[in-house]
Amino acid sequence: MASSTEILYPRAGKDYPRNFAEFLAWFPDENACRDYLDWLRWPNGFLCPHCAGLQGWRLTDGCWWCGQCRCRVSVTAGTVFHRSQTPLSVWFAAAWLMTAAKNGVSAKTLHRLLGFGSYQTAWALLHRLRSAMVRPGRERLSGVVEVNEMFIGGVRPGKRGRGAAGKVLVAVAVEQIAPMGFGRCRLQVIPNTESATLRTFLQEHVELGSHILTDGLSAYSGAILTDYMHNSRPVKGSGRKAHELLPGVHRVASLVKRWLLGTHQGAVEADHVQAYLDEFTFRFNRRRSRARGMLFYRLLQYAVQSNPVPYKALVKNASPRTDEEKKPKPTNSRRTSPPSLRLQVSQHPWR
Repeated sequence: MASSTEILYPRAGKDYPRNFAEFLAWFPDENACRDYLDWLRWPNGFLCPHCAGLQGWRLTDGCWWCGQCRCRVSVTAGTVFHRSQTPLSVWFAAAWLMTAAKNGVSAKTLHRLLGFGSYQTAWALLHRLRSAMVRPGRERLSGVVEVNEMFIGGVRPGKRGRGAAGKVLVAVAVEQIAPMGFGRCRLQVIPNTESATLRTFLQEHVELGSHILTDGLSAYSGAILTDYMHNSRPVKGSGRKAHELLPGVHRVASLVKRWLLGTHQGAVEADHVQAYLDEFTFRFNRRRSRARGMLFYRLLQYAVQSNPVPYKALVKNASPRTDEEKKPKPTNSRRTSPPSLRLQVSQHPWR
C-alpha cells in the first residue's frame, strides 16, 4: 500500500521507471502491468467503483471480488483501458513512447513499431491516451500571463490574419517567468476572437487577478474587464516585432506548429486538433522533469482515473460507407492487435 507522500511526490526508481532499461525490467508481462495499474488506481487499498466498499479480495486472475456488493471488479473497468482487446504490455509500450520522447510518436510510427494489425487501432489507442492528459480541476495559470491567438492549418489563398478561413483558431496562454523564462501553457481551440469567447478562455485557464499581457486587439478589453490587470502591447507603432513584445506565446505557437509538421507531417484533422494540443500541453508543462518516466507515471495515473472513450466518440467526422466498403472482408484480413510484446521465439533465432 502506498502512502500519500508517494502519490504527491513520486520517486524515480521507486514509483516509476527512470529509463527504458528499467521500463523493460519492471513490466515484462501482463501481470506486472495489471499490478501497476492496480497500485495507481487504489494506492490506499481497494475501493469498489460500484458501492464504494473497502473490503475486497484479489482473485487469481488479478481481478477483485467486492465483499460488500459481491461484484467482480477489474482494475481496467471504467477507465481508458475499459474492455480493450489490446494487451496492457502494448498499452504501456505506447504510453512510454508517447511520453519518453520530447516529440511524442505518431499513430503511423506506432503502427509500425508495435505491429498493430491496423492503423486505426494505433490511432484510437493514442487518442484514448490523449483524452486522459487533461486532469480535471487542474490549477489555472497565474502571475504574469501572455495571451494571444494563432492559426493551425496549411497555406491557403484568401484573407490573411484573424479573418482567414479554412484554418483552426487557437487561443494561447503562457506564464511569463522573470527574467526571460516561461512557465506553463494552455492551448484551446476557439470559434472566434469576440470578447465573450476570449473571456471564457481566460476564466477557465487564468487565475483571477493575474496580470494579462496581450497585443492591441480591442476585444481583450471587453474580455478582461476588472477581473485581471491588463497591459496591451500593440505591434503597430511600437517599432518592434510581435515575437519581441509577446515572446512566450510566439515561442509556444512555433513549437506546436513544428511538432505537428514534424511528428505528424501536418496530417491533423481540424476535429482532432484539440486532442493534439492537449498532448503538447501535457509534455510542455512537464518538460523540466528530471526523469522522463515521470510523464509515463502521470499519464497512467490519469488514465485509470478517466472514463472510457468509445471508438464512435473518437471518430468525429465519420462519413457514410460506400457499397464497396460494406462488402464483407476476407477472414484473413481481420484487424488484430499485437498478442503481446513478450513473444515466444527460439533461443538465438539469428542462428
